[in-house]
Amino acid sequence: VQLVESGGGLVQAGGSLRLACATSGFTFDDYTIAWFRQGPGKEREGIACLSTDDGRTYYADSVKGRFTISGDNAKNTVYLQMNSLKPEDTAVYYCAAHEFPVESDYALNPHVFGSWGQGTQVTVSS
Repeated sequence: VQLVESGGGLVQAGGSLRLACATSGFTFDDYTIAWFRQGPGKEREGIACLSTDDGRTYYADSVKGRFTISGDNAKNTVYLQMNSLKPEDTAVYYCAAHEFPVESDYALNPHVFGSWGQGTQVTVSS
């Protein structure tokens, strides 16, 4: 299982970025893919989750209405569109995969996900 994030960078507050998580080594439709982030001095936080088999999505309250997770099954890639970015969104963003569907209570729990990418830095300036 391999996951490679891309698309991070420096953006001004109010701006947008789209992160991509390219996956390989597993059957994309069978997995649950999620995005997490870890800011300086903070714990890893689950922010968005996608069940690639049925398209269910889950979001943390901190990003709901601003971020959108989506998947392209043909490209085995999951995206995170981030709009209206705030300085508090500054963090390293990771994608992670779990082999089975995840119930909603666990969709944003990092302990559920066993495969992780290396992360991509997002910095939002004020």
